Amino acid sequence: MASLSLNQIRVGNPAGELMTRPAGLRTQKSRSKVGFLRVVAEAGAGSKVDPDLSVTVNGLHMPNPFVIGSGPPGTNYTVMKRAFDEGWGAVIAKTVSLDAAKVINVTPRYARLRVGANGSTKGQVIGWENIELISDRPLETMLKEFKQLKEEYPDRILIASIMEEYNKAAWEELIDRVEQTGVDALEINFSCPHGMPERRMGAAVGQDCDLLEEVCGWINAKATVPVWAKMTPNITDIAEPARVSLRSGCEGIAAINTIMSVMGINLKTLRPEPCVEGYSTPGGYSSKAVHPIALGKVMSIAKMMKAEFNDEKYSLSGIGGVETGDDAAEFILLGANTVQVCTGVMMHGYGLVKQLCEELKDFMRMHNFSSIEDFRGASLEYFTTHTDLVRRQREAIEQRKATKKGLQSDKDWTGDGFVKESESMVSN
Repeated sequence: MASLSLNQIRVGNPAGELMTRPAGLRTQKSRSKVGFLRVVAEAGAGSKVDPDLSVTVNGLHMPNPFVIGSGPPGTNYTVMKRAFDEGWGAVIAKTVSLDAAKVINVTPRYARLRVGANGSTKGQVIGWENIELISDRPLETMLKEFKQLKEEYPDRILIASIMEEYNKAAWEELIDRVEQTGVDALEINFSCPHGMPERRMGAAVGQDCDLLEEVCGWINAKATVPVWAKMTPNITDIAEPARVSLRSGCEGIAAINTIMSVMGINLKTLRPEPCVEGYSTPGGYSSKAVHPIALGKVMSIAKMMKAEFNDEKYSLSGIGGVETGDDAAEFILLGANTVQVCTGVMMHGYGLVKQLCEELKDFMRMHNFSSIEDFRGASLEYFTTHTDLVRRQREAIEQRKATKKGLQSDKDWTGDGFVKESESMVSN
């Protein structure tokens, strides 16, 4: 069972100062997970204060909900430091494992889908495929950089993404070594679609709920910081592995990782993209085009969590095609506490966070929301079944007929606008 790491708790003062924990201090949580803290910014009635983007998730305080997603943007000390300097709420480092020597990447490893004809080099990028593996840098190097980052940014949230083979001792060793650097939480990569599944890693675990339950048990028995399980969308019902992860001790769910894909075929060479010495392999699909799919998956998880788990104790991190503040607002409206960005950073740079924050604030101002909690999950209740939609529409039609809104039939037309009059008629 992972324990609660109280790193940064915002106290109720006008300046919004931070109270930070002494180095190395960890407050253990009980098995019932009682005691998780959520800090909600409160504004006076009618006040014109700037919207507060800060969030407290599993006891971890972030200045905003925008998190660097695990991948190239968190590949080393230099880029993670830059993310903190630019103002990202938290950083999730690129996934590490014990033996980086087994990880051999190839180039080219990316392919892009643009608006326009297949193979076009012009037009907006709407889809991005990668066949990149987890970090191929030595674990010792990554651990040294984690420690350096936490020493230089003690008040910022650094999350380690980890993945290992089906081996309890290996998972325990990896968790122990990573936690010694002072990271604030762990994200478990149960979701990489091309993460060496032959070694029972990545999505190979996330797609097998029995295996997932066992591995989560190992992890949460060892971990002493909050644990997020990152879900694969390459499964029929994403709510089930999320349910298993939470029941097995994880404090949070992150979704989604990339979607298994073949980006396209070069119609001149007849070879698939990205092309490595004439050959390719299916990879992970991300960017703007996956956003609607990600919203659907996050909605399913959020509804399950709301129905079956205490919303105060668990967290949800939304991922998929976020390039604007409005994209992020949609995830939060579905119940996400934080929003991760990976491909968006690769395309637009680390400075994107400033745009995201301002656009999210604009959305909040439009609705007079003063904090993230004011609207988190607000849209979730409006999803229902098709059968219920039929019932609701039938009742609405009957109500409109009862109040005699609009024309009752075409015999009532006056000829002053056939389209307008026809549209005002009550459906039968």
